[in-house]
Amino acid sequence: MKRLSLLFVVALAVVSFSVGAALAADTLAEIQKRGKLRVGMEPGYMPFELTNQKGEIIGFDVDMAKRMAAAMKVELELVSTAWDGIIPALLTEKFDIIMSGMTLTQERNLSVNFAEPYILIGQSILLKKELADTVKSYKDLNNAKYTIASKLGTTGEQATKKMIPDAKYISYETEQEGVMELVNGKIDAFIYDLPFNAIAVNQKGGGKIVHLSEPFTKEPLAWAIRRGDPDFLNWLNNFMQQVKYDGVYDKIYQKWFKDDAWLKEIQ
Repeated sequence: MKRLSLLFVVALAVVSFSVGAALAADTLAEIQKRGKLRVGMEPGYMPFELTNQKGEIIGFDVDMAKRMAAAMKVELELVSTAWDGIIPALLTEKFDIIMSGMTLTQERNLSVNFAEPYILIGQSILLKKELADTVKSYKDLNNAKYTIASKLGTTGEQATKKMIPDAKYISYETEQEGVMELVNGKIDAFIYDLPFNAIAVNQKGGGKIVHLSEPFTKEPLAWAIRRGDPDFLNWLNNFMQQVKYDGVYDKIYQKWFKDDAWLKEIQ
């Protein structure tokens, strides 16, 4: 009787595993069948994704996506999506993957799966030039007399509310709007990701703002996909390892983070 019970349990487990496997997502197969990799991104985050003078989306993530599509031997489709709806759009299958400078957080990980991080960044501070002598770090901004801002729904907003709680906080729909409000003197500081701030201070600052470039958080950026798709996750992690081994990653990084030739495309 015990033997029969054990056999029944084993058989049930095998059936359950088979059903679960059958129900598992297979995005890779869908991409191959479609002949197109669909990538969701919000093109407003320099230098990861932005729009040039011709209206084309360019950037670090775009070049990585092009390499990814080539490795899959499919076409690439970039799907421009507002940041506050980018995860819902992924979950409703508007595209296959988010490649948009997204920080891996535990909250987001409840809704999506992340591939291994591809870069580590942090939050830094764009500051009114007049405050440069008195504000040396985020701690100095933790005062009700200061008005600081970040972009709505980002880790910059989370870090500001958590680490600079005494200051007056404002959120903006886009990072460009936040920088312009700072340049125009409407706010005292703008908190956002270091790569964007490092470029914005020179491109948009007009000599009116300074950059406190020492990041006060550490944030891994990663690609997001729908949950329950281990094959796609495995492929992405192996892809990242390969482009790092063969030097492709370094070339793309050099182009977007160390060289500035691409700035001519947006000026």
